[in-house]
Amino acid sequence: MTRLLTFALFLTIMVTLTGAAHYYVWTRLVRDPGLPASVTRTLSYALIFLFVAIPASLFLRRSALGNSVEALVWLAMIWMGLLLFLTLAVGAADLARGVWQVSRAWANAEPLLPERRQVVARLLAGAAALVGGSLGLWSLRSGLGGVSIKRVEVSLARLPAALSGTRIVQLSDVHVGPTIHRDFIETIVEQCNALTPDLVVITGDLVDGSVEELREHTAPLANLRAKYGVFFVTGNHEYYSGAEEWCAELERLGVRVLRNERVSIGSDAASFDLAGVDDHSAKRFGGGHGEDLPKALQGRDLSRELVLLAHQPRTIFEAQTHGVGLQLSGHTHGGQLWPWTYLVRLQQPVVAGLARFGESLVYVSRGTGYWGPPMRLGAPSEISELTLRSA
Repeated sequence: MTRLLTFALFLTIMVTLTGAAHYYVWTRLVRDPGLPASVTRTLSYALIFLFVAIPASLFLRRSALGNSVEALVWLAMIWMGLLLFLTLAVGAADLARGVWQVSRAWANAEPLLPERRQVVARLLAGAAALVGGSLGLWSLRSGLGGVSIKRVEVSLARLPAALSGTRIVQLSDVHVGPTIHRDFIETIVEQCNALTPDLVVITGDLVDGSVEELREHTAPLANLRAKYGVFFVTGNHEYYSGAEEWCAELERLGVRVLRNERVSIGSDAASFDLAGVDDHSAKRFGGGHGEDLPKALQGRDLSRELVLLAHQPRTIFEAQTHGVGLQLSGHTHGGQLWPWTYLVRLQQPVVAGLARFGESLVYVSRGTGYWGPPMRLGAPSEISELTLRSA
């Protein structure tokens, strides 16, 4: 029931926001330029169809139709991203128009004739469509252009010298679901294995859909290879998709799920602690889930180095009080589509990269996949390879 209510709330908010965006884009790009009636009518119907396509694709994908609506899903997701850029471009055009009108009023200029106003409206509409469309195409190219390896070196004071050079490969925010399928997972598994890592960690938001829907697409994760194993912690999207079922499925694939617990990596004195916690928001979904760092760290030896897997970067505020050496997180996608980066900063202390909080470090991945639109602008996707050094 919680998952159903969450989906219904998400759908309501999305329809409201996209409805407002569609109306705004329609007024500036279709109505105001005074286009021929046939063109206005055609573009209006197209925008209505695209508006309906977004919620319809999400609903139909979860229905018995499943894969048969994949083309509609792709269209809706691409349009969702393009709509964002068109809305921003139209907003910028309106701002420019406002500044121009204020300057004319300040100079006591004569009011423009209706014909001139229409010319201005058409010029601004054309410029907004060109800029928004160009940003959309550039972002689509970036989003579908493959995943790069991001290499980072991290010095840890308590890491045994014998483990200096240990390499952790991090996957995060893959979002297997509407447009990310088995072929993408096969590719990133090959990339990970080619790095011959000591450890592979998946820091949440692996899926957007149930085990029944996506089992075939996540199956290649069983082929991940690492000296000390493959580990996973839940992200918020696992709780929209059935966290209990996914934890069981990943264990079946040979991935160790860490739920507020800790394991030792290495052997004897040449070892460090790896801990993992449930997503920061998990508690509200019930079922015994919820971030519990004290439980994960209970009874640990404070002289040992500690690496923590936590989906959301904001866990670092508590982690630094518990002597965590390094926290690995995701969730932010690095903003994914500029200017969302600035909104992410309002919720999370770090958007991407390595940062220090007191004696603790946190590394935030920009994500391996994407959510929603298959687009990225200013935040390329990554597989993170973190090399640990003994300080």
